[in-house]
Amino acid sequence: MNESDDIVVHTVSFDGGVILQPVGDVDLARAPGLRRVLTEAQAKRPQRIVIDLSQVPYMDSSGVATLVEAMQRARAMAHRLVLAAPQTRVRSIFEIARLDTVFTISNDAEAAKTV
Repeated sequence: MNESDDIVVHTVSFDGGVILQPVGDVDLARAPGLRRVLTEAQAKRPQRIVIDLSQVPYMDSSGVATLVEAMQRARAMAHRLVLAAPQTRVRSIFEIARLDTVFTISNDAEAAKTV
């Protein structure tokens, strides 16, 4: 578990990757902490990073921007980044912005390991 800028991110490694599970709102105050955790995880160059959003009830534009940056880094580093289990409110943000066509979004973290 990493705690940064009042955001808790649970980390679980699996063969070839890591699941990151932020807990709580991802807003202007907490997005920098999530960005730091994502950057550290990506620096280890896993084949796959799953971001389990099941415990994130709210995300603002700074949270979305953090995930877009992580996706850009993933593409540059040739690893897979998958969003998993977003709550309805968070998923709708990605759908409205049409980011659901940019990100791979899985219904659960376990399935995201193989998507």
